[in-house]
Amino acid sequence: MPPTKRKRRTKHRGNAAGVVESRGRTGRTPTPEERKKGPGKQQGRQRVVKPPSWNGAFTKALIMAALLFVLTRVGIFGRHVPVSQSLFLALFAIVLYTPLAYMTDRFVYQRQQRRAGNDGKR
Repeated sequence: MPPTKRKRRTKHRGNAAGVVESRGRTGRTPTPEERKKGPGKQQGRQRVVKPPSWNGAFTKALIMAALLFVLTRVGIFGRHVPVSQSLFLALFAIVLYTPLAYMTDRFVYQRQQRRAGNDGKR
């Protein structure tokens, strides 16, 4: 079979321990401003936290209540629960989890706003 004509794109060097290291930067040295902007240092922290909403809290409560309903029907808590009782527990969980999820979202949002230097209050 004839050898391929395509060359390797990147060159690697192996050291004495067998670890392959990629070549370092071979172009011009970066300016001080380019060094400050360095990739990866602040990019991961640029996460936008949405303000809390009752709709989002209700959605989270609905998901958790559905999970509770399924777990009580499957019998993962040690015994099978009747459908009516599972449904009542799920509805009670929605009523309980919705304000709890809203308060948790509000706490996280306000803490994130304080870290960013904003007030976070409306």
